[in-house]
Amino acid sequence: MNLQQTVRTFGMDDQSWLGSEHGTQATESCTLDTSTFTPAPHYPAGYFKSGIPLGQITATKKFGPYDSAASDGREVLVGFLFAAVGAPTDNAIDVSGALFVHGKVRESRLPVPVDAAGKADVAGRIRFI
Repeated sequence: MNLQQTVRTFGMDDQSWLGSEHGTQATESCTLDTSTFTPAPHYPAGYFKSGIPLGQITATKKFGPYDSAASDGREVLVGFLFAAVGAPTDNAIDVSGALFVHGKVRESRLPVPVDAAGKADVAGRIRFI
């Protein structure tokens, strides 16, 4: 166990994808399976971007990037990463985050686009504007 104090800094979080304050006080905790993310689109600057669409992996109950072509549970959009989270240097280490599951989303401001199937998955809970 490493008990050394460490300090990590990363760029500012961009939450301009949020369409309103509604739902921001009701986020759920989630564990990100970092091995399912790709550096370039998901954490090019060393952190997972706020607004990444997430799906839940059926076998582990952890979360990874939404992918309509996946077959592990991530093919169903369940919400969005609410705030940026530092990415570990070892992708075998999972990190905790907050899951945005209800409210308005500015589609044009998302760091990764969502297809029609993903929008249908969250219809009634998330409104795209």
